[in-house]
Amino acid sequence: MTDWPTHEAAWREWREAMRGSRMHHGWILAGKAGLGKHDFALAAARELVAEEGIPQPSGTHPDILILTHLPKDDKEEKKRDEGKPYEVKRNIAVAQIRAMQQRLTTRPTLGSRRVVIIDPADDMERSASNALLKSLEEPPAGTFFLLVTHRPAGLLPTIRSRCRMLRFPELPDAEIARQLDAELPGLAVAERDAAIKLAGGSLGTARSFLKMDLGGIARLMQRLASEGDPGFALQASLADAVGTRPDRERMRAVLELARTTLAASLKEASPDRRLALIDAHQALVELAAQAPTYNFDPGLLVGEIASLLARAAGASEPGHG
Repeated sequence: MTDWPTHEAAWREWREAMRGSRMHHGWILAGKAGLGKHDFALAAARELVAEEGIPQPSGTHPDILILTHLPKDDKEEKKRDEGKPYEVKRNIAVAQIRAMQQRLTTRPTLGSRRVVIIDPADDMERSASNALLKSLEEPPAGTFFLLVTHRPAGLLPTIRSRCRMLRFPELPDAEIARQLDAELPGLAVAERDAAIKLAGGSLGTARSFLKMDLGGIARLMQRLASEGDPGFALQASLADAVGTRPDRERMRAVLELARTTLAASLKEASPDRRLALIDAHQALVELAAQAPTYNFDPGLLVGEIASLLARAAGASEPGHG
């Protein structure tokens, strides 16, 4: 399990609820990507299903069901089974929800409680969300749901209304620096600080920045946001830097980097630039929400990101989507 900050406030709220007479059956773990919400969900689920006198397995727990992206196809499934990196489907499908619901017709294996973790709940198909709603409306006895989400507003209002919200705030820069220094003792301070500046309070984003060597992409984005791109040369350079076939993780990191680039620019912008920055930032947030569920061509998606960054600089070229 990856090391994350302690999330003391979240643990305090969770454990107070566990000590109460009636633990809420549905929880939304909300916060930007890269804050450790998934690992928190796993640890919280283990606390919830553990019962006195019943030995608990150290590995996979039979009473903790995790729904996430499945391998893209049989070839990718084979890679997963071999422990290799693999591509995943864009969505959590309704078939996964229905298979989970079938499991819920039986009793938990070890004790009296079972936890279902859906991560990221943002990526459920609409039909999957509607199917899940039935379980949230009439949860089986002893069953609890943890919905990990980066964009809670993207969930159905009826799902949000049936769950208790547990928020994970952005991390202070000093905390991210401490974590990175411990993990990467030979990391140059300038490189570390550049990652932190663009991480927007997300330790996971800072890690991705360093792991994927996004420094060149970050510099191109900063130029687009400050200079515009009337000749489209920077856009072409950005497309080359991202690559012709970026995987899901890289594309998500690029989108997050673009968003945090504009957020950082907004803090230092003059009043006459702020409106353009805010409009472009909002468009990027919407684009990031659509990307997991729409089959965007990577080249066109990068072009749209570049166009929005350039728009923030006052450029007039139109978008591509």
